[in-house]
Amino acid sequence: MEGTVVDETLFAQFDPPVLAGSGCSACAVVVFPATSRCPSCADSVMEHRALPIRGTVWTWTSQSFAPKPPYEVPESGFEPFVVGYIDLGSVLVESRILGPVVIGDEVELRLLPLAGGDISFAFEKVAE
Repeated sequence: MEGTVVDETLFAQFDPPVLAGSGCSACAVVVFPATSRCPSCADSVMEHRALPIRGTVWTWTSQSFAPKPPYEVPESGFEPFVVGYIDLGSVLVESRILGPVVIGDEVELRLLPLAGGDISFAFEKVAE
Protein backbone atom coordinates (compact mmCIF):
# COMPACT_ATOMS: atom_id res chain seq x y z
CA MET A 1 0.00 0.00 0.00
CA GLU A 2 1.44 3.35 -1.05
CA GLY A 3 1.30 6.36 1.26
CA THR A 4 2.52 7.79 4.53
CA VAL A 5 1.50 6.31 7.87
CA VAL A 6 -0.28 8.93 9.98
CA ASP A 7 1.71 7.95 13.11
CA GLU A 8 4.34 5.21 12.87
CA THR A 9 4.40 4.79 16.66
CA LEU A 10 0.93 3.23 16.47
CA PHE A 11 2.41 0.17 14.78
CA ALA A 12 4.78 -2.59 15.90
CA GLN A 13 5.08 -3.56 12.22
CA PHE A 14 3.34 -2.81 8.91
CA ASP A 15 3.45 -6.01 6.83
CA PRO A 16 1.29 -7.52 8.10
CA PRO A 17 -0.02 -4.63 10.21
CA VAL A 18 0.27 -5.03 14.00
CA LEU A 19 -0.56 -2.31 16.52
CA ALA A 20 1.94 -1.34 19.24
CA GLY A 21 0.80 -0.99 22.82
CA SER A 22 2.62 -0.98 26.10
CA GLY A 23 2.27 -3.00 29.27
CA CYS A 24 3.07 -1.93 32.81
CA SER A 25 5.59 -4.16 34.56
CA ALA A 26 4.26 -3.08 37.98
CA CYS A 27 0.48 -3.56 37.63
CA ALA A 28 0.12 -5.39 34.26
CA VAL A 29 -2.17 -2.76 32.69
CA VAL A 30 -1.97 -2.74 28.88
CA VAL A 31 -2.61 0.48 26.95
CA PHE A 32 -2.94 1.67 23.38
CA PRO A 33 -1.37 3.73 22.04
CA ALA A 34 1.95 2.95 23.70
CA THR A 35 3.00 5.27 26.50
CA SER A 36 6.01 5.76 28.73
CA ARG A 37 4.06 6.00 32.02
CA CYS A 38 1.28 3.76 33.32
CA PRO A 39 -2.10 5.54 33.45
CA SER A 40 -3.18 3.23 36.28
CA CYS A 41 -0.30 3.26 38.78
CA ALA A 42 2.02 5.96 37.29
CA ASP A 43 4.96 3.52 37.08
CA SER A 44 7.51 4.51 34.43
CA VAL A 45 8.55 0.98 33.44
CA MET A 46 6.38 0.31 30.41
CA GLU A 47 7.27 -2.47 27.97
CA HIS A 48 6.38 -2.07 24.30
CA ARG A 49 4.34 -4.98 23.00
CA ALA A 50 2.66 -6.08 19.80
CA LEU A 51 -1.10 -6.30 20.22
CA PRO A 52 -3.28 -9.08 18.81
CA ILE A 53 -4.50 -8.47 15.25
CA ARG A 54 -7.92 -10.03 15.97
CA GLY A 55 -10.50 -9.03 18.52
CA THR A 56 -14.22 -8.61 19.03
CA VAL A 57 -16.46 -5.58 18.63
CA TRP A 58 -17.17 -4.32 22.16
CA THR A 59 -19.42 -1.47 21.00
CA TRP A 60 -19.83 0.75 17.93
CA THR A 61 -21.63 3.78 16.53
CA SER A 62 -21.97 5.60 13.24
CA GLN A 63 -19.98 8.83 12.80
CA SER A 64 -22.58 10.84 10.89
CA PHE A 65 -20.79 14.21 10.76
CA ALA A 66 -17.28 15.21 9.71
CA PRO A 67 -14.77 15.14 12.58
CA LYS A 68 -12.81 18.28 13.44
CA PRO A 69 -9.34 18.85 11.91
CA PRO A 70 -6.92 17.30 11.21
CA TYR A 71 -9.62 15.15 9.51
CA GLU A 72 -9.81 16.05 5.82
CA VAL A 73 -13.14 15.74 4.05
CA PRO A 74 -12.62 13.81 0.77
CA GLU A 75 -13.26 15.66 -2.48
CA SER A 76 -16.32 13.41 -2.97
CA GLY A 77 -17.78 14.77 0.29
CA PHE A 78 -18.21 13.34 3.78
CA GLU A 79 -19.67 9.86 4.09
CA PRO A 80 -20.67 8.44 7.49
CA PHE A 81 -18.43 5.69 8.86
CA VAL A 82 -18.45 3.23 11.75
CA VAL A 83 -16.25 3.71 14.83
CA GLY A 84 -16.10 1.60 17.94
CA TYR A 85 -14.09 -0.17 20.57
CA ILE A 86 -12.36 -3.43 19.76
CA ASP A 87 -11.66 -5.83 22.63
CA LEU A 88 -8.19 -7.30 22.07
CA GLY A 89 -8.29 -9.26 25.34
CA SER A 90 -5.95 -7.12 27.41
CA VAL A 91 -7.01 -3.72 26.07
CA LEU A 92 -9.86 -1.91 24.29
CA VAL A 93 -8.79 -0.06 21.13
CA GLU A 94 -10.86 2.77 19.63
CA SER A 95 -10.91 2.36 15.87
CA ARG A 96 -12.68 2.82 12.57
CA ILE A 97 -14.57 -0.32 11.63
CA LEU A 98 -14.99 -1.30 8.00
CA GLY A 99 -18.39 -2.59 6.96
CA PRO A 100 -21.44 -3.48 9.01
CA VAL A 101 -20.88 -5.22 12.36
CA VAL A 102 -22.76 -6.19 15.49
CA ILE A 103 -21.46 -6.30 19.04
CA GLY A 104 -19.48 -9.52 19.51
CA ASP A 105 -18.37 -9.88 15.87
CA GLU A 106 -14.79 -11.04 15.37
CA VAL A 107 -12.71 -8.41 13.53
CA GLU A 108 -9.17 -8.19 12.18
CA LEU A 109 -6.75 -5.29 11.81
CA ARG A 110 -6.35 -3.69 8.36
CA LEU A 111 -4.42 -0.74 6.97
CA LEU A 112 -6.76 2.11 6.01
CA PRO A 113 -5.93 4.55 3.19
CA LEU A 114 -7.01 8.12 3.97
CA ALA A 115 -7.40 11.30 1.93
CA GLY A 116 -4.14 12.84 0.79
CA GLY A 117 -2.23 9.56 0.70
CA ASP A 118 -2.08 9.02 4.47
CA ILE A 119 -2.50 5.56 5.99
CA SER A 120 -4.08 4.67 9.33
CA PHE A 121 -5.71 1.51 10.68
CA ALA A 122 -9.17 0.03 10.99
CA PHE A 123 -10.74 -3.29 11.88
CA GLU A 124 -12.86 -5.38 9.52
CA LYS A 125 -15.26 -8.23 10.24
CA VAL A 126 -13.65 -11.65 9.76
CA ALA A 127 -15.35 -13.61 6.99
CA GLU A 128 -17.42 -16.50 8.32
